Amino acid sequence: MSRNNAGLSAERIIIEALRIIDGMGLRNLTMRRLGDALEVEAMAIYHHFPLGKEELFGAIVEHISDPQRPAEPTDGFDDEDDEPPQEPHHWYDRLRDWAHAYRAALLRHSGALPLIIHRRPDTAVALHSAELHYAAFAEAGLTPAAVPAAAASLDAYVVGSVVHQVRDEGLASREPAVIDSRFPTVAALRSTDPDHDGAFDLGLTALLRGLTGFSG
Repeated sequence: MSRNNAGLSAERIIIEALRIIDGMGLRNLTMRRLGDALEVEAMAIYHHFPLGKEELFGAIVEHISDPQRPAEPTDGFDDEDDEPPQEPHHWYDRLRDWAHAYRAALLRHSGALPLIIHRRPDTAVALHSAELHYAAFAEAGLTPAAVPAAAASLDAYVVGSVVHQVRDEGLASREPAVIDSRFPTVAALRSTDPDHDGAFDLGLTALLRGLTGFSG
């Protein structure tokens, strides 16, 4: 195995760490395993993250939470003819696009959800999202006092919906309860296949319209 550090970057370390988390789970991410995956000595990672794993965890959270980040890593080459995507003008579209993009990122890297839940959103990336939310809700006509609560509700809805889907698709309990006459409504609807995408979009529409009174 080559242990050449050439080409090692913080971005490459984060992406490889997420591959390990996605494939093996958060608890199996170690600096040694990450170094092996990157074909470098583990100590080389500390050149980019001097504080170790906790600093790396923070960078992973920022990577996932960045609403402007492409869905998949690029090869480092940009097409000069490509123009950057235009931000939707209407506040409603901006909020919806952010919600769908953030949900998609969380679902891609659901193994990192504990990192997001246990870290305060006070980084530049988190404040970028807050700025987007605050500006959009203010544009929608909410009072200054109502804007932070609306933004918190939107964030909670997206994260909560992802947690619900991941849990729904997770491992069954060792002793799952029998769905019988004790749960008549659940029993009647048990054959209904869940539509997580449709449910998310329906709930998002209801939330935004309920918070703002928007009917467009």
